[in-house]
Amino acid sequence: MADMDFPTPDEPVESVTPDELKARIDAGDEVTLLDARMESDYDEWRIDGENVESINVPYFEFLEDDIDAHSLQKIPEDREITVLCAKGGASEFVAGTLAERDYDVNHLEDGMNGWARIYEAVEVKDYDGAGTLLQYQRPSSGCLGYFVYDDGEAAIIDPLRAFTDRYLNDADELGVELKYAIDTHIHADHISGVRALDAVGVEGVIPEASVDRGVTYADEMTLAEDGDEFQVGDVTIETVYTPGHTSGMTSYLIDDSLLATGDGLFIESVARPDLEEGDDGAPEAASLLYESLQERVLSQPDDTLIGGAHFSDAAEPAADGTYTAPVGQLKEDMAALTMDEDEFVELILSDMPPRPANYEDIIPTNLGQQQADDDEAFELELGPNNCAASQDSLADD
Repeated sequence: MADMDFPTPDEPVESVTPDELKARIDAGDEVTLLDARMESDYDEWRIDGENVESINVPYFEFLEDDIDAHSLQKIPEDREITVLCAKGGASEFVAGTLAERDYDVNHLEDGMNGWARIYEAVEVKDYDGAGTLLQYQRPSSGCLGYFVYDDGEAAIIDPLRAFTDRYLNDADELGVELKYAIDTHIHADHISGVRALDAVGVEGVIPEASVDRGVTYADEMTLAEDGDEFQVGDVTIETVYTPGHTSGMTSYLIDDSLLATGDGLFIESVARPDLEEGDDGAPEAASLLYESLQERVLSQPDDTLIGGAHFSDAAEPAADGTYTAPVGQLKEDMAALTMDEDEFVELILSDMPPRPANYEDIIPTNLGQQQADDDEAFELELGPNNCAASQDSLADD
């Protein structure tokens, strides 16, 4: 049964917007979610949090008039329940069924698809370079981007295609011209927004080192080589080649204050090395990652902020709400960063999570080797990012 085929419940059901739900979670409210998706979808990707209780009862268990008592026993009767599904149809049906049984219930508008459209901009307060630096955060997938602006100009690092209009609108509201759209590497978990922004007059920038992977649009882009600089007002963005996660992985040092490391280093883990050459090429890529981290990233001054392209549920945000941390703190907290090479390689190859959902389609789409319209692109990137080498934090060693 497709989501749109669910009957409208007889009992009126209130809806909660994704933004409203996110605000409640951020405020520390106790939230109880009934996820009505299939168990496999639930296990792969769901809404979590310290103050979130999540229960999985698939929608099909509510299709019969006589609902199995065991299913109902899983659902608390003493608190408000928010039902969610993929797109909002099944959750409204399930919520209505429960409302008829006197449960205090509402449902999440647009479901997990709506959750995936939440995109927040948070100022990086500890940034001390010229201008202002914002970190974009997508809680559904943990994607992060960086928007720096100064003196009427701006640049976005690691933009998402799904939010192309958002960057342009934010630039308009701030009274700045979006000058550059910059990618750190060929992403495996989401569709890049660099080409979409380049098509409307923003200068698209990709690492020169990524071209050998088969990028079909390289002649349309500015190619960034190690040491190249891009100017945004008084802000200097310096290209720092940091291969390992991929052969083209490139970081960008924003006015000597924050190093946007892409998927090279996160505040809670390091990159996985198997997304380009698979398991066979992972050991060599892991060694390359070790060299990049030691010589190009950890060699930065200890007060240089690290800002990755992703965060996981295991990440602890800084006091300003951003997923950033100083180099010195990461060296203290993450034993992997002070290991010798053999230990490091063994560690990051030992327990890698499943590869990102649909990465075999996302990578060629980002290379320009296959096409996806906006709806197809959005569907491809739903789910967890899984770009780190570990599912748990390495920052509490």
